[in-house]
Parts: sequence; structure tokens; C-alpha cells
Amino acid sequence: MKTNHFIVRKILSWSIIFLATIFRCGFSVCIWADETRSPNIILVLIDDMGWSDLSCFGNKAVETVNIDRLAQEGISFTQFYVCSPLCSPSRCGITTGQYPQRWRITSYLDNRKRNIERGVAQWLDPSAPVLARFLHKNGYATGHFGKWHLGGQRDVGDAPLITEYGFDESLTNFEGLGSRVLPLLNTFDGTNPRKHALGSDTLGHGEIQWVNRNNVTSFYVNKALEFIKKTEKENKPFYINLWTDDVHSPFFPSQELRGDGSKKSRYYGVLTELDRQLAPLCDYIRSSDSLRKNTLIILLSDNGPEIGAGSSQPLRGSKGTLYEGGVRSPLIVWGNGVIVSEQKGTKNETAVFQSIDLVPSLLKITGVIKDSDAAKTNFDGEDFSEVLLGQKINQPRQIPIFWRRPPDRSGTDSEPLPDLALRKGKWKFLMQFDGSRQQLYDLEKDVTESINLAESEPELVNKLTQTLLDWNHSLPKDAGEKVQK
Repeated sequence: MKTNHFIVRKILSWSIIFLATIFRCGFSVCIWADETRSPNIILVLIDDMGWSDLSCFGNKAVETVNIDRLAQEGISFTQFYVCSPLCSPSRCGITTGQYPQRWRITSYLDNRKRNIERGVAQWLDPSAPVLARFLHKNGYATGHFGKWHLGGQRDVGDAPLITEYGFDESLTNFEGLGSRVLPLLNTFDGTNPRKHALGSDTLGHGEIQWVNRNNVTSFYVNKALEFIKKTEKENKPFYINLWTDDVHSPFFPSQELRGDGSKKSRYYGVLTELDRQLAPLCDYIRSSDSLRKNTLIILLSDNGPEIGAGSSQPLRGSKGTLYEGGVRSPLIVWGNGVIVSEQKGTKNETAVFQSIDLVPSLLKITGVIKDSDAAKTNFDGEDFSEVLLGQKINQPRQIPIFWRRPPDRSGTDSEPLPDLALRKGKWKFLMQFDGSRQQLYDLEKDVTESINLAESEPELVNKLTQTLLDWNHSLPKDAGEKVQK
């Protein structure tokens, strides 16, 4: 009997150890799977917002409390650039990781006739590399909610649907096809709101909802929330474009935020409303343990501000120009469990990079592109993933950042706008297509681009001139050089 009891005790002991081992292994596997799961990404692209419009970037006239909180809990970048001072080409660069000139999207997409006149494509070629498509093929649920402006506008009703670029779902405005929200311009003076569609309501291709202009962003936010909740049930990582039509004109905030009715006052009302309407999305991410630990929110503007509305002080220039105020954008990266803890709440004033760098960087962060695969891609952008996550404060860019002006932004005969520009290290260099009117600025000492050093640095100017000409000649032309002033 004693022997039998001993055997039973041994069997029980071994069983307990075996079960405990299984439990520990299973538990550790679950933790490993959770820790290595690809992060969710929300790309918030604000329309026509100036570099200094957010209160966390120095605006004293308005408080953007919800966006400021993202900055307080994340990393703000002050030397981040977009690849164009206008809407469509900027969005093309963010989408493809390539300069928009490669796809002949060098100005905002307008009606068919105007696009042809300016040498601009009617829509983004579906064969272009698209971040959403890369992620979708690697298990991500993908959604686009907001302005598209890469095809399907005015009288261009035969453009590809947004879902043909790798998105599972979309809800857009009058600059895209598929289900869309079109604005009613309500003056709150007792008159009927007027419709603002630019022809989109005649193009078909999707259900249309008419909504007061001041509530449009809320519709995109709510759709994004529905999409996120759906992906949670499916246990899939998600990538979302939340591309607001705010704070682009026309400015029709709610009655309480119209102020004195001036353009500037109404603009600030729209900005305040945008900030408020982003809150439900940010709060939902924070309220979920799994989302809070594994979601990146990236917020930026597509280009500089409209004159008389937003501000990029003390930077020179505005929307449509290659000066700093036209192409420098605020950038905020939030990610509670993704970015380096020590960098949360900091402002990175050192790293210099561009929106075309976001695609390769995010593909690296999500594990879609490994180090060994980076050289096989055709991105113009570079991998700045370690900078975005706070693992590095800075890294040198391998090649300069380049710009070409939109073909319909040539300036005047007496004061032509620069045609081409580049940023290399501390230097900003601008010139005309023929190499004339050279401007050289040391941005470390002269961020306002006020002191032209071109005459005092002839050797550097010659090198930068050739570099810029070589870059421009390597890309398809538009009508800009034909209408050069």
C-alpha cells in the first residue's frame, strides 16, 4: 500500500509539474504574441493648417487641448516637412513614399480640362506603391476616412475608387469617390444652408450624406471608431487614414465659435471644433488597455496655411510657396506603449525629415519591411523609424530633401516664386528652373529665410545648383517650366 501511495503521489506531482509547465509555456507564448503584435496606426492629416497654429506649437490665440495632450504624451517634431505646398501632391507623397512628380501629381487635382492644361494626371495611378496596400497584404485592416483628393473630383467621375488602393472601407468628401459626406454651409442667420459639392453630387459612385460643414469631421471620426471596434472583434491590427477636410476654407464653424465673423476668427473656430471632434477617438484609444499599448497616432498638416487664415510664424511663406511656411508641418507622434518612454512629452528640434519618409518608416515599424528588404524598394523616402519612436534624436539623411513648385504657383513677373528648392543639413537652397535667382539660407541661424548667403558661398551654391537640376531633370515635367516667369 505504501508503495502504491508513493506511486500515486509521484504521478500527481509529475502531473502538477507538467500542467504548470504547459500553463507557463502557454502564458509566455500569449505574452510574446501580444508584445510582438504589429502596432495599429492612425494617420491624422489636417488640411491647410499652419506650422504654428496649434497651441502646443506656440499659438496663443486658441487652445487645441486634445491635440496638445497628444503632444504632451508623445513626441513633437519641429523640423518635419511635406513634399509639396499644395494638397494633392502632398497627399501623394504621404501615400506612396515617393515624390509626387513621379506620378504627375504636382498640383491640386481640379477638373479634367485644368488638369490637362497644367500637365497634371487625372488621378493617382493604381500601380503606385501605396502604404495601405502593403499593410493590407500583410494582415492589416485598412480604412480611409476623410478627404482623398487623389482622384474623383469635379467632373472626373471615372477615377478609381479609394478601395482600389488597398483600403477595405472608405468615407470621403467631394475630392474622392465612394460613400461620402458633403457639406452644407450654414451661416446660422436664419437662411437655408447652401450645398458645397464642386460637382461631386453628380458623379455617382456611392451614397451621399449632406451634413453641416462644422460637423463633417465628427462623421469621419465616428466612422473610424466603428472601424476600430470591428477590427477589435476580428483581432486584426488596423491602419487608418483620418484625413480631415478641416481646417481648409470655406470656414463655417458652429455659431458659438464664429467670433467677430472675420476670416481669422472663423478659421480659429474651425480649428477649435476640429480639436474637439478628435477627442472621442483619442479617448477611446486611451480607454482600452490593448489599444493604448499598441497604437501609434501620427498627426500632421498637408501644407502651409491659406493667407489670412492660419499662421506659420516666424516662418516665411504660406500655402503654395517653397519657403518654410509652405512646406514645414507640425508633426506629433503618440504611442503609449510604442515610443520610448523617456521621450514622451519632448519636442524634437533636431531631426530633419520629410513626409515621403513616413511610408518606409511605418513599414519598418510594422515589420512589413526588414532591414534586408529596404534596398529592394523604390521609395524616395528613407527609414526614420527610430527617430519617430524616440529611439534616436536624430540621424543624417542620405540625400537632400527636394521640392518643385506647383505649375500654377509661379508668382508675378516682378517677383517670381522659386521654382525649385532643397534642404541639405542646415542649408535651404532655392532657385528658378534655369538656375537663376539663387537663394541660400542657414536655417540654424536664420529660420525666417531673411539673409540670402548665395553670393558669399559660391562653391556651395554651384554644387547645390547642379544637385537640384539633376533631381528635377530625373522626373517627369509638368506645365510649370512652360509658364516660368
